[in-house]
Amino acid sequence: MKNLLIIGAGGVSRVATKKCVMNINSFGSITLASRNINKCKIIANEIQKEFGIKINTAQVDADHTSEVIKLIKDTKASAVLNVALPYQDLSIMDACIATKTHYIDTANYEHPDTAKFEYKEQWARSEEFKDAGILGLLGSGFDPGVTNIFCAYAQQYLFDSIEYIDILDCNAGDHGYAFATNFNPEINLREVSSNGRYWEDGKWIETKPLEISMEWDYPEVGVKDSYLLYHEEMESLVKHIKGLKRIRFFMTFGQSYLTHMKCLENVGMLRIDEVEVDGKKIVPIKLLKELLPDPASLGERTVGKTNIGCVIEGIKDGKPKKVYIYNVCDHQECFKETGAQAVSYTTGVPAMIGTKLIFDELYKGKGVFNLEEFDAKPFMDELMVQGLPWKVKEL
Repeated sequence: MKNLLIIGAGGVSRVATKKCVMNINSFGSITLASRNINKCKIIANEIQKEFGIKINTAQVDADHTSEVIKLIKDTKASAVLNVALPYQDLSIMDACIATKTHYIDTANYEHPDTAKFEYKEQWARSEEFKDAGILGLLGSGFDPGVTNIFCAYAQQYLFDSIEYIDILDCNAGDHGYAFATNFNPEINLREVSSNGRYWEDGKWIETKPLEISMEWDYPEVGVKDSYLLYHEEMESLVKHIKGLKRIRFFMTFGQSYLTHMKCLENVGMLRIDEVEVDGKKIVPIKLLKELLPDPASLGERTVGKTNIGCVIEGIKDGKPKKVYIYNVCDHQECFKETGAQAVSYTTGVPAMIGTKLIFDELYKGKGVFNLEEFDAKPFMDELMVQGLPWKVKEL
């Protein structure tokens, strides 16, 4: 029997766990673990009440490889789905290597002391994964994740060669607060306030934060201001999309969000180093995280839609071709199904799909892989039936 260990207890883990239960034929027992076992128990009780299926819960400090190793052994897990903070990717990966257990995550590793996202240290473990005879699937969320799959699908089935990719992420949800973030504030604010980067003609070009913007008409949402950021999936797509000349990432932000963020940055609240206050050392952005609304609490009050997709341009049969592959998600519909808003839903569903494809042995391999290295069609097919239907629009 293939058993699954899920590490994390936020909105994404809520969605991923419920979706695993809804696809229980692919899984054996499921254990949900985190530092906060009470949150795990709340999710488990909801699932027991709704589906009549028992979810095991456990407490674990995922920063300590030894604790994760013990939990993997205790649960006889065949795979670990890591939906905890990206700082913890490496300790959990190391535990999987030690126990010869498949590994799946939803986000790039982020250095705790530097606002920098990169796959370097995760990719460096590929040989150890090969030696252990296990598969590590990196970034099985939406972006990264589904956006990688959209690009892989285009390369494998729609184009002879791809030259330009723009990844477009629009969250038009309204939660009613003056300022809040739709996922972990530390990650969100560090991501948005950092310098932008895009790849063109074989090199990375750095920009000032939010220096480059454009308007885009998002289907079912409308025209929104979209700002160029650096985002992790570009690092792997540059390696795996052949013939690529340029790739960029854009995300939408309202002016209220940008004004609040700039003010917080100006007064030092986005700092990630320690400062001393009344003899105690604190990290300003961690304090801010505690002051802002918990993203997991936004689901019930968030209305509106998300639209995330890829504009891909290249050559097919000797002629120029341009397509827009995208998904639209409704916050309230996601909440009705899983108790979480669309940002958690669009990450949690692909996390389950990536895990399911490994358990169903449609994705196999030894080493560490990004999603675009596999056949995109099985993933695309699952998206259509698991709640994230996609469309292809010719441009």
